[in-house]
Amino acid sequence: QVQLVESGGGLVQPGGSLRLSCAASGRTFSSYGMGWFRQAPGKEREFVAAVSWSGGSTYSSTFYADSVKGRFTISRDNNKNTVYLQMNALKPEDTAVYYCAAEWRATATMFSGNYWGQGTQVTVSS
Repeated sequence: QVQLVESGGGLVQPGGSLRLSCAASGRTFSSYGMGWFRQAPGKEREFVAAVSWSGGSTYSSTFYADSVKGRFTISRDNNKNTVYLQMNALKPEDTAVYYCAAEWRATATMFSGNYWGQGTQVTVSS
């Protein structure tokens, strides 16, 4: 089992940037695919980005929702048990609670998440 704690949310103006972090517990972090989802008020939770499990490799594949492709970047640091979401060129429609998720040996394109963090609020507004 893995426990996840997100941080880095906040208020940012349109066009600005934020970096979210998700720290995971446990000694098998590299064996988990990791991802980010978001939920805006009155809407269902939606997939944002995922990075595949890497095991002993330094390579991990990534996958993005069309709505964030080219603006958001997901990355992982297995030495720090942390996954990041760098968000650039933020838009008001990116406003949501962002959730980190983990799934055992999941690839980026087949990621659904079965362990979840508590979420961090991102608000994009002038």
